[in-house]
Amino acid sequence: MYICYHLLLHILSGMKEKKITITIQEYLPEEVYDNDKILIEKATLAAHNAYAPYSSFCVGAALKLDNGEIIVANNQENAAFPSGMCAERVAMYYANARYPDTAIVALAITAIKDGKELETAVYPCGACRQALIESEIRFGKKIRMIMAGSQKVEITSSVSGLLPLHFTASFLK
Repeated sequence: MYICYHLLLHILSGMKEKKITITIQEYLPEEVYDNDKILIEKATLAAHNAYAPYSSFCVGAALKLDNGEIIVANNQENAAFPSGMCAERVAMYYANARYPDTAIVALAITAIKDGKELETAVYPCGACRQALIESEIRFGKKIRMIMAGSQKVEITSSVSGLLPLHFTASFLK
């Protein structure tokens, strides 16, 4: 038993620890810049049109492209739950299909639950973060993420800041 414990201590003593931090700016809604407010308003309108009969969790997304176009989308649920799609990916995939050579520069998301806008910021799920990171890599441009609630807005300069240990094509080589 002493040998196993000693070996474990030896292994653990060589352990290195990494610290990962993310930076998110927090604002009151009235403090947000006008360009961001426009995206938040469009995302909120899109959330009202979401198809969410199972969860009643309606998400809206509004993204701005490098060419100035604004694309809006919302979540689309399905009785076969994995078949649904989040608002962020609906917006991004439409943007990529319509404007395949144009980068996304900003994305705002909001949510409504049972007819009421969430007070706090809502964050993209892991699958959406990974898909959006692929867009950042594809175009070599960061996507400004605007996560809005009725009482608090949180903004980060990049999707990769929300998923620092993301999967990339380099793992496939």
